[in-house]
Amino acid sequence: MANRNRSIGDQELALLQSIGQLGEASVGEVAAGFGEARGLARSTVLTMMERLRAKGYLQRRRVDGLYRYAATAGEDDVVQGAVAAFVEKTLQGSVSPFVAFMARRGEVSDDELAELEALVARLQSQRAED
Repeated sequence: MANRNRSIGDQELALLQSIGQLGEASVGEVAAGFGEARGLARSTVLTMMERLRAKGYLQRRRVDGLYRYAATAGEDDVVQGAVAAFVEKTLQGSVSPFVAFMARRGEVSDDELAELEALVARLQSQRAED
């Protein structure tokens, strides 16, 4: 897990989420489900899974002569990391462009708006404590 800070692409994230839903899976199982739906060859799926393992997002263990892969962290942790990488690399550390995008988009549900308001309240509370 030493390389966990390395970035993760959209397709890698989708693959990781797919494995997370299965709990544990072989390359063949992932290729049959995730790969076939996207037109990916088994070798491509294997390459992606090994890259994710090298980055610390997957672990594998041998079971009856076959490698079984599992996520090393929950989906929330992975998504948080992907968002953090996006904010740092693409938005140069500022969330303002994202907030402006959300405001212009105008497709924020009542639940999403309530969640955003709760996050802002928590940030304000944390700031007041410091």
